[in-house]
Amino acid sequence: MKILIDADACPKPVLAACKRAGKKYGLPVWTVASFNHNIESDHHVVVGDSSQEADIKVLNLTDPGDVVVTQDWGLAAMVLGKGAYCLSPHGKEYQSSTIEFMLETREAMAKFRRGGGKTKGPKKRTAADNRKFSASLEMILQKAQQK
Repeated sequence: MKILIDADACPKPVLAACKRAGKKYGLPVWTVASFNHNIESDHHVVVGDSSQEADIKVLNLTDPGDVVVTQDWGLAAMVLGKGAYCLSPHGKEYQSSTIEFMLETREAMAKFRRGGGKTKGPKKRTAADNRKFSASLEMILQKAQQK
């Protein structure tokens, strides 16, 4: 079991929380990011900056029972299909039962934007987001170790 982080757009507090959890549970923490990012990690994989390159590498490194941290819903769907746990940087655990609806919603919003519609961007990250992520990661790690 390992923690894998899609680190291209991962907030620093999330990376730090994963490193702490890795030490606590004796798990390796892997980060994957393009060469454009400077990330310190014991197990860091550098990929090119082509579209989806980091996601493909994360997917290839994922084994059943791993915990993957990503904000990419498409990647989340694929790692769930491999039997891994998946968590967003905001602390939301992706579930197989809801990921299809999330992907459909994403496609509908993209179609709306292509048609000239405007949508809001993400909210600024807060300390509450960091606490929620840490608590969710802890819960998933406990659940995973019980299996």
